[in-house]
Amino acid sequence: MEKEKNIIMVYAESTPNPAAMKFVVNQYLLEEGSVEYVTVESAKNCPLAVEIFKFDGVVSVFITSNFVTVNKKKEFDWFELMPIFREFIKGYLQAGEKVFTGEQEQKADPAIERTKTASAIETKIIEALEEYVKPAVEQDGGAIHFKSFDDGKVTLIMKGSCSGCPSSSVTLKGGIERLLLQLVPEVKEVVAEQE
Repeated sequence: MEKEKNIIMVYAESTPNPAAMKFVVNQYLLEEGSVEYVTVESAKNCPLAVEIFKFDGVVSVFITSNFVTVNKKKEFDWFELMPIFREFIKGYLQAGEKVFTGEQEQKADPAIERTKTASAIETKIIEALEEYVKPAVEQDGGAIHFKSFDDGKVTLIMKGSCSGCPSSSVTLKGGIERLLLQLVPEVKEVVAEQE
């Protein structure tokens, strides 16, 4: 009897960032955290990202749980690229190719993750981000991580479709900052650090 193959399904979702497209897969690609590669050299531990960078116009590759967000150069059109990437990712995974190799470097940077030394205020900020912000940002093909809290200022790192998105400053100031100001009175300002 022939071994039954796992059927891979991939569909594309547009994001608020016109340069980014989210490709959702029906399997986990990454158990924990997220990664973003902005050069083929930085993707040495991720054969899938290396292969995606071989396509013309790719600026960055973001991977988390069950999706890949690809950012492209402005002069390329998603109408032409979307079916190509969807079929490529499906074929790559269907062939059983590895998404990651070597050490588990793909986990989110511990410097921007919750630590045992987080203050009570930092813990409140992180919990608010996890509960209210992270699900919406992931739905749009991105990720947001707490980096620091200093003298009333929260610094966040935005990845995936959020990085370089024209509406990210509106989301940051109009949505995330307003939410954190309400939930954590010690917060006075929220800024984003681009990686």
